[in-house]
Amino acid sequence: MNTHIDLRPVSVEQRTEGSGPRVLLLHGLAAADSVWERTLPLLPDTYQLWTARLPWRTETIADWDAQPNLRGWLAQALAAVPDGPEVVVAHSMAANVLLDLLDQKQRGGVDALRRFGIRALVLVSPFYRSGAEEFDWSTISYYLNDFHLIMEEGIRAHSGGRFPEDVQRAMALRVRDRVGPYGWLRFFDLYLRTPALDTGRVTVPTLVLAGETDFAARPEEGLALAGALPDATARVLPGCGHFPMLDAAEDFAAELSSFVHSTLSLPLQRGAAPLDALEPQR
Repeated sequence: MNTHIDLRPVSVEQRTEGSGPRVLLLHGLAAADSVWERTLPLLPDTYQLWTARLPWRTETIADWDAQPNLRGWLAQALAAVPDGPEVVVAHSMAANVLLDLLDQKQRGGVDALRRFGIRALVLVSPFYRSGAEEFDWSTISYYLNDFHLIMEEGIRAHSGGRFPEDVQRAMALRVRDRVGPYGWLRFFDLYLRTPALDTGRVTVPTLVLAGETDFAARPEEGLALAGALPDATARVLPGCGHFPMLDAAEDFAAELSSFVHSTLSLPLQRGAAPLDALEPQR
């Protein structure tokens, strides 16, 4: 059995040999590229699918907070896909780092979307608030004192709930402690900066996917983000929490496939989840 752990800060892996489009999937905080395993087989086999392993993944979570420039690490992942990823799918905190990167580049006079070859975005369970006044002391208390609940949700979604609740809680607290106060501050700083994002510059078609029962990145935040983007559509997936790609992989894959199909004018191929299984909500 291969027990090798990849400790490189950033790496990407090509998962399918499709001729295109090139789709890069980015995991969130304290997760890994395994978060996409239920979704990958359900996507069209014509896609060229790539997954990234980022510094804030499970294996290296204790060290990621020391990295001074999260945008730089994410830029490395984008640049590592040959000819650039046409579609970037970013979950949770990765969606926020991606928006932060695009914002910083655009403010510096660089067309980041063109530079990286991005033609469409899919932002999954993003954290977003449109005004600084929406952050108050109760917000900080909620995300600080209950931060472990997000970790616990990830463990539940990955395991299918096979662990007893007390075991899930203990595992979540351990992950929280590995993230540490500095890691939490890096996450929350990204969140605090969302009102300042120049969302009007993110001009590519964007799909924002939210989970109906997500208590971390609440669905109304996804709807607000979609409303702030020039060309965005929001979908709220019924019965899903913060990890819709695990809670409802078929619905998630169908939404993603439909969006890519319509945005890039591609025919849907075998391997895509049936679209009639969904009743999307705006």
